[in-house]
Amino acid sequence: MDADRPAPVLTRRQALAASASVTAGLVIAACGGSDEGDPVAAPDATVEPTPACGEHTAEQTEGPFFTPDSPERTDLAEAGMRGVPLVLTGRVLATDCRPIRGALLDFWQADGFGAYDNRGYRLRGHQFTDGDGNYRLTTIVPGLYPGRTRHIHVKAQRRGGTVLTTQLYFPGEPANGSDGIFDPALLIAALERDGEVRGRFDFVL
Repeated sequence: MDADRPAPVLTRRQALAASASVTAGLVIAACGGSDEGDPVAAPDATVEPTPACGEHTAEQTEGPFFTPDSPERTDLAEAGMRGVPLVLTGRVLATDCRPIRGALLDFWQADGFGAYDNRGYRLRGHQFTDGDGNYRLTTIVPGLYPGRTRHIHVKAQRRGGTVLTTQLYFPGEPANGSDGIFDPALLIAALERDGEVRGRFDFVL
């Protein structure tokens, strides 16, 4: 492969199309013990693709629960942690579609009950992309924080660049329509298989 040619970028629309032959939708089990409001997410024709490389990933508020100096790790899940396992993968790309090596991704989220750890670093951690701009995060699907839909916070930064702060969302969530800051451009492509959710999102910096 030509080293100067950027590798192909898988958009969410392509991922959703590929997943349609495997499953009819994404079913995320309730994390709080009640069946009321359980999300049932399915591939949605209205889901926008990951922004084209010429468009930067949309920014969003940091929220009140960011903690600096998180540990470097790719696995946020802990033994016995309540929640549906989630593996989130993707790439960090420049606006010319070239992968960004060594980009920083700092993730934090609520636990399966919708609570944040504000004393320690539970469900918090940062990592760096590999030589092809790839990242991989192992965690759980977050619970519902009051007044919000399910989401994962992230800060992304290329070396020497500005910090992008944003949030990632799950398709088909009932609360997406009532969340005041929900942005469909930040939906991950998600697929449930064998009790685990697989998601993908590409960041453009």
